Amino acid sequence: MRHNQYCPDWPGSGFDSLDEAREWVGNFVEWYNNEHRHSKIKFVTPAERHEGKDKNILEMRDKLYLQKKKEKPSRWSGSTRNWDATGPVSLNPDRTDEAA
Repeated sequence: MRHNQYCPDWPGSGFDSLDEAREWVGNFVEWYNNEHRHSKIKFVTPAERHEGKDKNILEMRDKLYLQKKKEKPSRWSGSTRNWDATGPVSLNPDRTDEAA
């Protein structure tokens, strides 16, 4: 099976029908928006970000990291991860620049 950076179940051999392709894409969009945590938006889902839930999730993560660092400082060599909410992001920004 061929893997894609976004989805481990990316079909490597195509689809047998248009209906099969539509079903797969529908499932992929559902997974991508509601389950896949994106690194560019600090590992929240697009749905969480769109619904404004990302700020609370990131605040909770930041508190947890700070608590764990306080509990066991020897495990941390520097500061904790930056969990500040990100600003606007682009899908494939390099391609957007090329098209301009």
